[in-house]
Amino acid sequence: MPQIPEQIHELTVGQLSARSGAAVSALRFYESKGLISSRRTSGNQRRYGRDALRRVAFVRAAQRVGIPLATIRDALARLPEERTPTREDWARLSEAWRSELDERIKQLGRLRDHLTDCIGCGCLSLETCVLSNPDDVFGERITGSRLMVEERRPAPGREG
Repeated sequence: MPQIPEQIHELTVGQLSARSGAAVSALRFYESKGLISSRRTSGNQRRYGRDALRRVAFVRAAQRVGIPLATIRDALARLPEERTPTREDWARLSEAWRSELDERIKQLGRLRDHLTDCIGCGCLSLETCVLSNPDDVFGERITGSRLMVEERRPAPGREG
């Protein structure tokens, strides 16, 4: 991993990429989503503060455990301006994300357990399909992978 002298307080996008392991395109994406920020030089080049290294590490760690970028952005926005996340921040946030992750793990377990039920189906028209209709609310009344809107026709002898 390339070392950056401590007297350098701003990093180019290439330096930030090399040091953080994130692709330049990912860094630009993170910036467009408000996860990191840069300033522009007179030559219109991006310059990132050294705090961007920790923010990128924070974002990548949260992404690896399945936290959506919008949730990560909201968490970073609650930190004081330009402050890097600390170990305590990570502990507090990861505890808050635990129930969301537990629920996602349960959903993935159900998906895994029922995945082979759909192998022969092709059209997902099983009576109770956990893939196309999780938490099936219409399975009691109808079958199929899609809910067809029922047409209302006037009773014989009556016009609508």
